[in-house]
Amino acid sequence: MNENFYERLNQIKDRLASPELLSNAGLGNEIGFYIFDYPPERELAVRRHLEKVLPEIPCKIAVVNLFELLVEYLKTEKMLEDAVNLQCEAGDAELLNAFKGIIEGARIAPLIAEKALIETHDAVILTGIGNAFPLIRTHDLLNNLQILMNNKPLVVFYPGVYSGQNLSLFGKLRDENYYRAFRLVV
Repeated sequence: MNENFYERLNQIKDRLASPELLSNAGLGNEIGFYIFDYPPERELAVRRHLEKVLPEIPCKIAVVNLFELLVEYLKTEKMLEDAVNLQCEAGDAELLNAFKGIIEGARIAPLIAEKALIETHDAVILTGIGNAFPLIRTHDLLNNLQILMNNKPLVVFYPGVYSGQNLSLFGKLRDENYYRAFRLVV
């Protein structure tokens, strides 16, 4: 498993810089959404690897950390302290219930597009998925990002398992089916 993980990790740089990915070539009219899934315990290795290779890629890639974006959003809306207190006092279920209409794909996707400055970048990388749990579901976010990406590739770094059809956060929590993404590397 370790060898396969590091082999896949070492393919990221070339794949992100590939003309096929950047032009959405060969996708059969599908959207250019890609997922790099990895064991959650490898989160720090993935972060370090991205920090190392992204400056070496000869194209403009925006990186958006979903968790940091949610924190910024809650601060802007003056709800961060309430969210933290509610989670500490009542738990995840109550936090989800209270913020259901506030933190959802339809509201957060435009913030990602805005933060990524899509028009000025060749691709967008989305990280921080695991940290953002349980506030937002990946499939909901991806469904809402489809119309906003303007044919720019989106690469999601996902701490869990992507079967090619289903997302399973942390390899344990099953998300709804999402059929329109491709594996970044096999």
